[in-house]
Amino acid sequence: MKQTTLTLIMICLFTTSWSQNADIELLRNIHLERNTKLDKPYLYITHSASPMSIAAPVAVFAIGLLAKNMDLRKKGFFLGEVLVVSTVFTLGMKYGIKRERPFVSYPDIQQLTSASSPSFPSGHTSTAFATATSMTLAFPKWYVALPAYLWAGAVGYSRMHLGVHYPSDVLAGALIGSGAAILSFYMNRWINTKMQNPFFYPGY
Repeated sequence: MKQTTLTLIMICLFTTSWSQNADIELLRNIHLERNTKLDKPYLYITHSASPMSIAAPVAVFAIGLLAKNMDLRKKGFFLGEVLVVSTVFTLGMKYGIKRERPFVSYPDIQQLTSASSPSFPSGHTSTAFATATSMTLAFPKWYVALPAYLWAGAVGYSRMHLGVHYPSDVLAGALIGSGAAILSFYMNRWINTKMQNPFFYPGY
């Protein structure tokens, strides 16, 4: 677990030091050369990040309650836990680094959706990948993983298409969200093993 945490931190530090020229040029290629007919669909996708990520743990936990299924309740709790961990990490980095949004630094980048917090890392992307990874860990089936990661990837891409994040913001968000899910999974396993507390571990 310590090694995973160190690796995540090193990767995030590497992304912050990524050449600004390469970062903005890639964003320009995505944003300025975009198909404007896709602006509205990507707005819907980008706005789906929070509702979907909140709905997933609530729905799984609620189904577990209705079905009197303890395993589903554990998994619902796990999904919610990952969302909280990912949010804490993301906000801590955002306000610790305080990177300006690309449309603030570069006048040719158009802001196509609301964005008030600092840029690095992408909160929408970390939320989406936290949900996709935790869903895959809780329900390890290809028909869960494939749509979950396609959706998370679309959320990340939408942030660049809409001009509110650099590629490095999105990459870091994906790593933080996925890392939060993996760390939470193994931490819960450790708690279950050492403290014999089965509530926190989505054992399947």
